[in-house]
Amino acid sequence: MSPKGRESRKAGKGEHMIELKVRFWTNGLGAGKGEIWPKHAWPSGVVRVEANQTHGIRAKKPIPFNSLMHLPAVIEKVLINQGITLHLERRMSRYFAPRIR
Repeated sequence: MSPKGRESRKAGKGEHMIELKVRFWTNGLGAGKGEIWPKHAWPSGVVRVEANQTHGIRAKKPIPFNSLMHLPAVIEKVLINQGITLHLERRMSRYFAPRIR
């Protein structure tokens, strides 16, 4: 089932997925200037979408988040800014109700 007015495209290897990148700040977490503690980060950073020509996605400015609680909202904002539509799977219908108007 294709969305109205949409055509399918051939997707090459590595172009089948839409990729988001979450990056956590690590500055100021080392013993001295320019040093880090391996595997340690602040609970804040940026989210960005990777460019994907097949999907018509161009890289845009990353959007910052200030806590892990803020991360889902920023992911949603990145998806909306790129015009990406998510389709619910049949399994998800167990806990999503139809929209009431």
